[in-house]
Amino acid sequence: MSAKFITFEGIDGSGKSTQSRLLAEHLTQNGAQNHLTREPGGAPGAEDIRRLLVEGDPDRWSAETEILLFTAARRDHLERTIQPKLTQGITVISDRFADSTRVYQGATRGDLRGVVDTLHSTMIKKEPDLTFVIDMDPKMALSRGLARGSGEDRFEDMGLTFQEKLRSGFQALCQEFPDRCRLINGNRAPDDVAADIRNHFHAFSV
Repeated sequence: MSAKFITFEGIDGSGKSTQSRLLAEHLTQNGAQNHLTREPGGAPGAEDIRRLLVEGDPDRWSAETEILLFTAARRDHLERTIQPKLTQGITVISDRFADSTRVYQGATRGDLRGVVDTLHSTMIKKEPDLTFVIDMDPKMALSRGLARGSGEDRFEDMGLTFQEKLRSGFQALCQEFPDRCRLINGNRAPDDVAADIRNHFHAFSV
């Protein structure tokens, strides 16, 4: 199998981190080299920026500032992790990528999609080969996310209405990019969700 760039997206607490890990484990068990990473983060500089973005007061940054910070972290992630691994023939599985910025800052935190797209086309110039969007009831996902008590709950603290807007944004994203996006029902047992994802992945990779 040639190296692929696979991303997982969804609202906070939707289970995308669990599902990205399960897919990585499945590929490893089947002898496929892969690297599991995340955003914001995935490289030393990007991890430093992550702490600025996901911790602290919900009003800490404006949406415009968030876009700049996310883009800076993503560029570092792309340069130091994603592209080198793909060049080595290693499949990259990322918990979030540019689609999160398109939805969180571009659509939900203001009408800033044009700004997001301009920065992406100038500084990133990379899209995933396949994106899994884990769709889940926002109320259930929010309670799950807050229960983690990770300290990285700045976006969860924006409340249920914000999570509902995010869900609509990710659903719209799947309609915008139907060739690479797969909408996955996350309101099921994790093993059932994982089996669905594996089926889509192998169908895509044939």
